Amino acid sequence: NEFRLAFCTFCLYTEEKLGQAEKTELDAHLENLIARADCTKNWTEKIFRQTEVLLQPNPSARIEEFFYEKLDRKIPSRTTNAELLGQHMQDAAKEFGPGTPYGSTLITVGEFQRRLGGAEREFLQMSAINFLTPLRNFLEGDWKTISKERRLLENRRLDLDICKARLKKAKLAEAKSAAAPDFQETRPRNYVLSASASAAEHELRVAQTEFDRQAEVTRLLLEGISSTHVNHLRCLHEFVEAQAAYYAQCHKHMQDLQKELSRFPNSFAVNASTSGVSAGPSHLSSATLPEASPPSHPSNPSNALESSTLKIEEVKPPATGTRKAKVLYDYDAADTSELSLLADELITVYTVPGMDPDWLIGERGNQKGKVPVTYLELLS
Repeated sequence: NEFRLAFCTFCLYTEEKLGQAEKTELDAHLENLIARADCTKNWTEKIFRQTEVLLQPNPSARIEEFFYEKLDRKIPSRTTNAELLGQHMQDAAKEFGPGTPYGSTLITVGEFQRRLGGAEREFLQMSAINFLTPLRNFLEGDWKTISKERRLLENRRLDLDICKARLKKAKLAEAKSAAAPDFQETRPRNYVLSASASAAEHELRVAQTEFDRQAEVTRLLLEGISSTHVNHLRCLHEFVEAQAAYYAQCHKHMQDLQKELSRFPNSFAVNASTSGVSAGPSHLSSATLPEASPPSHPSNPSNALESSTLKIEEVKPPATGTRKAKVLYDYDAADTSELSLLADELITVYTVPGMDPDWLIGERGNQKGKVPVTYLELLS
């Protein structure tokens, strides 16, 4: 009987797809709920997957975390890239010498990189708990229950359609028998056909009751999608709050790092006399921050040695140590010893013994003069 029922169900399903059999349609409200649930599932799955990629770009790490979750084991703590970079910087400082300008700066920057990594780790944990977990619970819990009940509703609908087809067939046979009676077997044949139609009507009533009951169960579950939206909305707010707190922490750490670096204003000019070119720390901040305003006008060097001995027209470029520089901002020369600059132009720069470390000699064609390093981006 079970095999026969399954075979009849398969045949009816095929005939419905081919348009050869009538199909019991769901009411419009239930159809709308099903369409809304499918839309919710599809977009929740896409948001969940892309959030995973955002929080963990490494696909191998995501696969590893997936297996840990399926095995119901705790995911091991993983060092973030910023923490690893900070550790490398501090290890390098030990090799270069923590007392050197480069070594001490590496230590400072490395420490702040590790702080950034710690903030990132906290953000990942909060996002996984407050945002990813509720989405996963919906996809792996609520949606599976809804899908199960929808499949059961489809089976009840097919059973109902089979009963309708049986009743229709029995009614046709009974009407045909009544239209062309056989006088020798009239009573027993009509009795059998009538009993068959009565049984089909009973089966139809039972199938209709089961279908209505399952449709109501499915409808209640699908209406719960509204509660799911409310829950996901709350989780989305928590995700945004965690993201905002993370970026605020990063901004604060970078501001503190810039303050730390500004305590060493001449760190770039330590080896000016030997390397041939120097740059001030203000060049670092102005060149790296987008749309930064031009730095304040540097004070003109006033030491007696430079003012009495340095004559621009007599300065000759050294054999080695000249470099190209890109002008970051317009600069108007204060006197004839300086060179006016236009933003984005390229000039040749070098230094000479006795110069203030905040200035360089700049050349553009036949023009020559002193230029402030804070207005330049030194190129390789």
